[in-house]
Amino acid sequence: MFKGYESEISKIYSTLRDNETKALRSRKEEIKRVIPEVFEIEKEISKASISLAMTALKNEGNVEKSLKDIREKITDLRIKEAELLTSKGYPINYLEPQYTCNNCKDTGYINNNIRCSCYKKYMVHVYYKNSQLKDILRENNFDNFNINLFSNHKSDNVPVSPRKNIEKIWTSCSSYVKNFKNSNENLLFYGDSGTGKTFMSNCIAKELLDCGFLVVYRTADELIKNLREIVIEGNKDLEKLLIECDLLIIDDLGTEQKTDFSRSELFNLLNKKLLKRNKMLISTNLSPEDILKNYTERISSRLLGNFNIFKFYGEDLRIAKNLGRIN
Repeated sequence: MFKGYESEISKIYSTLRDNETKALRSRKEEIKRVIPEVFEIEKEISKASISLAMTALKNEGNVEKSLKDIREKITDLRIKEAELLTSKGYPINYLEPQYTCNNCKDTGYINNNIRCSCYKKYMVHVYYKNSQLKDILRENNFDNFNINLFSNHKSDNVPVSPRKNIEKIWTSCSSYVKNFKNSNENLLFYGDSGTGKTFMSNCIAKELLDCGFLVVYRTADELIKNLREIVIEGNKDLEKLLIECDLLIIDDLGTEQKTDFSRSELFNLLNKKLLKRNKMLISTNLSPEDILKNYTERISSRLLGNFNIFKFYGEDLRIAKNLGRIN
């Protein structure tokens, strides 16, 4: 999924293991100074373990009794070692490797070929760090959400004021983030430029990325270029990224060049993600009526039938911000 990033993720795991090797060496040196008896016990355990292995290979005498006696001796030595450590305030496992992930022992893989569940956390970290989202989300996040930018004045052609409307959207988006793991909900934001669609998308992206979900952001034009690369160049890693990410954000749908190819591949992507229940968030300046006019019935039915739709309206926030700086 992350072609080109695997080596960076491997370095992360390598650093974790190297740091723990150094830390373990330091802990052992400390115990040698404070409780030297522990290492005498360690030597006895090593000798007993060798004896256990050698006895298991023999086929003479009462092997089972000998094995039982050696195992009991090792157990008694372990208990004695643990008592010495705890008597000085150290945890029982102080001289054992302390992995950040005990399942894969900080290798990223279980049984050498199955990716551990912790691998995704580092995938998200590397992707986030190298993506354009990193800088954008420093400002575009829920902490910087300013409801005062939205007018409290209600026009005749809308049910509530822009401020009341964005309050409802903000509440829904907050709930979306909280319930993301257990929901199959897709979101469609539509409205004029500068009404907060992209900002709200970025707020959701920031929260989910911080929770360890893989969020991929593409403008509609970038997405079509990606789909062309998948089809023409056979880029399976890119296809896997777009299909299997936890949330695919498609910004400015409708600005891409519309061709038979773009419509066909856009439908295929939407359909695959819906079938796999991998979520999407799409923002567009197109109204539902415009979507019906600009896209095939198959695409329109997916967008208008499988997405929760939110309308953004009000004054252009970019202009409002600039005027605020001037004044």
